Amino acid sequence: MPSLLRLAWPSLLWEVKGTEEKEIFLTFDDGPTPNITDKVLNILAGYNAKATFFCLGKNAEAHPEILAALTAAGHSIGNHSYSHLSGWDIDTQTYLEDIKKASGYIESKLFRPPYGKVKLNQAKALQKEYSIIMWSLLSGDFDRKLDREKSLQIMETKAKPGSIIVFHDSVKAAENMYYILPKLLESLASKGFIFAALPQNGL
Repeated sequence: MPSLLRLAWPSLLWEVKGTEEKEIFLTFDDGPTPNITDKVLNILAGYNAKATFFCLGKNAEAHPEILAALTAAGHSIGNHSYSHLSGWDIDTQTYLEDIKKASGYIESKLFRPPYGKVKLNQAKALQKEYSIIMWSLLSGDFDRKLDREKSLQIMETKAKPGSIIVFHDSVKAAENMYYILPKLLESLASKGFIFAALPQNGL
């Protein structure tokens, strides 16, 4: 993320500081998605990796069995709103109500704004209840024109203890994510990194 944006939002969590081990925090947005999220779980299990899944309320409502599988496997979940609204494009009351609706299906004190777009007053209201989780590195897997090798190289080079990395367990991102994720896990694991879930009760 641009350093100026991070400086403008210092109260949001961009990375996890003070980690005692070489921990990387993988996150997945927009699920749970049938077949896709299940495959992600299998990939992660192959590296004994834990992750945090920022779920859409509408998907959690439709697929509670996948949500249960996530937590049963030791991963954490977070609120990603009910219907993936951009905070920049909607009034605060409607935005907060959408997130509250999602909380009926996603029990977590973690929240990630869809598109990373949230207004100052929205963030202040949300921080009374949630830790707002942003990211250090964005895979770009949602981009159909993505240069996969370049994305992989950037993340391999820039990942450090405490980095928060974003993937998507969605139909749109699946092809790129399936290609990049195992290669990144293999590369970072070979450098001694471990993959941990963010604490679901907040930071």
